[in-house]
Amino acid sequence: MNDWPDRRTGDRSERYGRGSASPQPESARAMPHIQRRPSQPRTPQRPQVPPQSQGYDDRYQDGGYGNSPEPGYDSGYNTGQVYGSGSGGSDGRGGGGRRGGGDGGYVQGRPAPDWRRRIKLGALTLVVVVLAVSISTYFWADSKLKREVDLAKVIDRPESGDGTNYLIVGSDSREGMSDEEKKRLRTGSAEGKRTDSMMILHDGSSGPTLISLPRDSNVEIPTFKGSESGKTFQGTGRQVKLNAAYAEDGPELLVRTVEFNTGLHIDHYVEIGFGGFAKIVDAIGGVEMDIPKAFKDKKSGADFQAGKQTLNGEQSLAFVRTRYAFEGSDLDRTKNQQKFLAALASQTATPSTIINPFKLYPTMGAGLDTLIVDKDMSLWALGNMFFAMKGVTGGEGTSMNMPISGSTGGNLVWDKAKVKQLVEQLNNDEKVTVKGN
Repeated sequence: MNDWPDRRTGDRSERYGRGSASPQPESARAMPHIQRRPSQPRTPQRPQVPPQSQGYDDRYQDGGYGNSPEPGYDSGYNTGQVYGSGSGGSDGRGGGGRRGGGDGGYVQGRPAPDWRRRIKLGALTLVVVVLAVSISTYFWADSKLKREVDLAKVIDRPESGDGTNYLIVGSDSREGMSDEEKKRLRTGSAEGKRTDSMMILHDGSSGPTLISLPRDSNVEIPTFKGSESGKTFQGTGRQVKLNAAYAEDGPELLVRTVEFNTGLHIDHYVEIGFGGFAKIVDAIGGVEMDIPKAFKDKKSGADFQAGKQTLNGEQSLAFVRTRYAFEGSDLDRTKNQQKFLAALASQTATPSTIINPFKLYPTMGAGLDTLIVDKDMSLWALGNMFFAMKGVTGGEGTSMNMPISGSTGGNLVWDKAKVKQLVEQLNNDEKVTVKGN
């Protein structure tokens, strides 16, 4: 009689697995032989699979382990080998991997990334980098400024008004230029330096005002203290062209002369030479200008057609130096200088230049290498000057020539009444209503 469940046959002494007394190793255990009855049609039934949480048939709990109703009975299922690794199994990664369980199992992996924390760390890193670059750029640029003009040497100065007044000077200095550059830029090889253009830029709450001072302006040289000797030279009422003051004793006497003849206090002095001017233009990729009428000048090398065009450094220098091609000579030249400088500032102080290091550093380097300023000039004040000049072309300010009443022997005479009114409006930081030439 076959007393094995499910028609199993065989010697019950041939048991393997846990609790087996057989000397055969576990790996050699064979599945019990199943004796099949003669084939007859029947409805297939799904075999009952033991619960995954136990790994063996509940009907025969602990078979072969001494606690079964039938001691030594083997159910045919091997705990932890047929259905997963069991409650004490491992996935081969140190017990922290996949586990079976009565709840169907779970996977214990890395925790989900904390994106909020990552974003905060990224933002903090970006801020630190930007601050570091900004601070290093500031000290780099500050070290390049040539603070050579000492306004403390200027005597008998007028009272300061509201706003800030810059005296901007374009000199014909050839310092640092090679013979090839002098020839290409048509600057000549004259020794020393003279002023080629002079402007007062007022930056205040009523908007910026840019006033050109023709270099042929008739002015009086006042009492002054020599910038090098420290000796006081008494004024004799001597009348000269404005650019002669610069040629006689440099920037300090020029500032003294402008203050004496206008009554306007100059807060800062800025000067740039021919070479630096051309390099700045080339560094930003040229300056776009709209030239209303074609003109040509052999002395400056100017040869321009009418219409919009982009000027390189050489062309820009020729544009701002040309005077003999115009009927108004120096007055027409100062208007072109204002127009060009405002366009230069407008196209330089843009996000495309400021945030692009491949344009920003060459532009700053070209300008700062040749820029001469007063000892109290800061980078902040210099930046404000450029943005004020940009505002002149943006419709926020006014550009004009110093009011002229006539001329005497080739010197341009200022209209004293209008000059006085203009200075009062600037000192009070009022909107300028005075019209220039």
